[in-house]
Order: sequence, then C-alpha cells, then structure tokens
Amino acid sequence: MPKPPAGIFKAYDIRGLAGDEIDADLAKQIGAAFARVIADREGKSPDQLTLGLGRDMRNEAPLLSAAYAEGMSAAGAAVLDAGMIATEQLYHLVGSRNLDGGLMCTASHNPARYTGAKLVGRGALPLSGDSGIGEIRDMVTEGLGELPGGGSVTQVEIGPDFAEKVTAFVDTARITGLKVVVDGGNGMAGPMVGPILDALDVEVIPAYWEPNGDFPDHEPNPLLEENRKFIMDAVLREGADLGIAWDGDADRCFFIDETGGFVDGDFLTALMAKRVLKDNPGSTILYDVRASRAVADTVEASGGTALVNRVGHAFFKARMREIPAAAFGGEVSGHYYFRDFWCADSGTIPALLMLDLLSGTDSTLSELVAEYRAKYFISGEVNSEVSDPVARIAEIEERFSDAVIGHLDGVTVDYDDWHFSLRSSNTEPLLRLCLESLVSEADMEAKRDSILKQIRG
Repeated sequence: MPKPPAGIFKAYDIRGLAGDEIDADLAKQIGAAFARVIADREGKSPDQLTLGLGRDMRNEAPLLSAAYAEGMSAAGAAVLDAGMIATEQLYHLVGSRNLDGGLMCTASHNPARYTGAKLVGRGALPLSGDSGIGEIRDMVTEGLGELPGGGSVTQVEIGPDFAEKVTAFVDTARITGLKVVVDGGNGMAGPMVGPILDALDVEVIPAYWEPNGDFPDHEPNPLLEENRKFIMDAVLREGADLGIAWDGDADRCFFIDETGGFVDGDFLTALMAKRVLKDNPGSTILYDVRASRAVADTVEASGGTALVNRVGHAFFKARMREIPAAAFGGEVSGHYYFRDFWCADSGTIPALLMLDLLSGTDSTLSELVAEYRAKYFISGEVNSEVSDPVARIAEIEERFSDAVIGHLDGVTVDYDDWHFSLRSSNTEPLLRLCLESLVSEADMEAKRDSILKQIRG
C-alpha cells in the first residue's frame, strides 16, 4: 500500500480526512501496528493481548472501526468491541477490565470530514507522538509484512457499568430541583450522559442530543463562540439554572451560567478542585501553565496542594500516576482528569459534580464564579500565526527578562500582579498566548495587546 500521509500522526492522536488521508486499508495497518506496539510494551506476543475498541458517531466510523478491529485481530490480538461509545467509555473499558490497551475511532471535535484514532495502553494511559504513535507511523510506513491472524473480535456492552462508575463520584440523591439545558452537538454526549441525567431529579432540556455524523446543526466544538451561541440563548430563554455542552466524542464539557455567560475553564477547574477537595482533603490538584491564578489560590485556600503541569492529556495522565495524592487535574480547554477514573479525562463526571455543587448551595453558578471574575482578568487563549515561533518566543522572553521565567511548556512570565504563557502549537505555525492581570480588565487588555503587537511584528 502507498505510504501514509506523515501529517496524520499527531502529538496526541492520529487524525486526518476520512477516505483521503485515512481509509480502511490504512486503518487495518494502524490497528495491526498498534497491537505490535502494545505487545512490545507489555513484553508479550500480540496473540496474548486483549484490546478494547470503540467508535464515535461519524459516518465513516463503522467501516474504519471494523478495519481497526481486523488489523488488531490479524496481528493476533483478542478485541473487545464496545461499538458506538464516547471516548471516556473506552477508557473505562480498558481500565475496569485491566486490558492491555484500547483504540477509539474518533476525530473528537473536528468537522464532519475528519476521522482518526485515540490510542491508550494499560490503565488507559495514552500513547503520544513521543511514545507509541511515532512507532506506529514507522511500522506502517515501512510495511508490516504478512500478518499471522488468529485473533478474535467480541462485542461487549459497557454502558451500565460505566454509569455505575461515574455516578459514584456524587450522591445522586442530593441532585434535585435544577433545570438544565444540554447540547450534545450531535455527538456522543446524548447516548452516554442522557441515561444518567434521566435518572436524576432534574429537568433536562436537550438539544442536538441525537448522534449525527453530518453535524447538521453546528460543529461539535463548544470552544468556538459560534458553536455555543445556541445554548447561551437557550439557557436564558428557558430560565435554566445552567447549560452544559460537550464536544464530539464527549470527553470535554463546557458550562453556561444562568445569565447565559460562558464559564472559563480556569474558573471551572477552581470550582471543581474545591469540590474534589471536600471528598479528598489535602489532595494535590494539577492545573496547566495557561491557567488563572484563581486555581492555585483556591486549591491552597481549600487545604490542597496545587501543581502546575504541561498542557496535554498525555502529560496530565502520566503525572497523576506519578503523584498518588493527585486527585484531580483541570485544563482550560475543558479536559478534567480524575484519579479515581483511571487518571483519565471525563465529560460526565464534571457535569455531575457541577449539578451536585449547585444542588448543595443557594448560590447560582454566576454567583459562584463572581469572585473569580471580579479578581482575575484573563485573556483566554489568543493565537497568532508566525513564521518562526521559536525565535519569537526567545524575543518575548528577552523583553521580560526581569520577571520570573519558566520553561515547563513554552515560556511563562510571572510578575506579582500579572503573568502570561506563550506556547507553540504542536501542529501549526502558531503561538498561543494566555495572559492574566490581577489589576483590571483594562490592564489585561493593554498588556495583551502590547505582547500581541510584538508577536505579530
């Protein structure tokens, strides 16, 4: 077969255009190479492996998922196929049954034409470009030769077991009296979260709740303003207590307060950290380099230990395993990680925690977030296209050499009353700026614009 496009092998997954860049033949080869990589990790032969498999709702997913299964079984592995599920359900399948690894056929929040694969090893620990995905790329590019066969594919049901696992994070009897607008983006949230919400004493107003790989209503990426306008308007129109929106494979969720305002991931991380620390006193909480100081301040005020971490799910999951006291981690992009859920990210558990939090207080969501919005003035992530990101980061760092400088992920620049993070994109010639002022919104905007002027030349 022809060599695969090198660009489909990303830092955190495999992703490309369905049919044009990833077809069934290539998916079979990826499946077989994945089995071999996991076998090497486990010190086994492929015929000793048991691997999990799931797929999202995209139109090509049934064909490509079957091809991944064919490749894994042709390499000799036993495959447990959970069918159409959300990504975190694949993590649960791998973690709860102690499988050697798993493959999720998904393109997450990308537009309809895309497909791909998220890959994990034992314990749902992800493969990355530096650990596993590069090896798969090389195997497929060089050719796998004749595959021995001998594997098997067995259909399994994961839904009820998953629901039991995630609802254990809260006392569901406490969740009562709320009106919630939910937007599944025609992705996997409806089938995954819907039955769980239906069993609670809450009024649920669903939108775009049925899976549809054409995404007829809007793309399944709530981080884009145009994709969350509907739910913001719907919360106001319905007089709801909050709105919750999920991305395509439903491993990220986003919240709208009762005023129709979008709640930033930094502030949600702080709120959920406080809630997690109630059940896990003194625990460690991870947050990413882009985050508001609201996270660390809240964690420390709640008796926990706050640790900054590199951006990206592979780095969060690995670090949580290294630190047994790390009960929770949050990224501003809407990924939330839980030690007691295989250290994996979930779009269901945060929704349940927020419903529990609001049920146990007389405050509205906007009131809970008000103290953060009044003190921490954040820019959000602002992207700039540049020809030489490394050189530009060096120039910015030199300009602010009197600050406390960090290099955990790109460069971080810290002053007493403001700070910023500047990172390169893994896949594009972009620089990503996140800046925060503890002075005022105007101060944040002025500093942000000054730095953007230098970045953009």
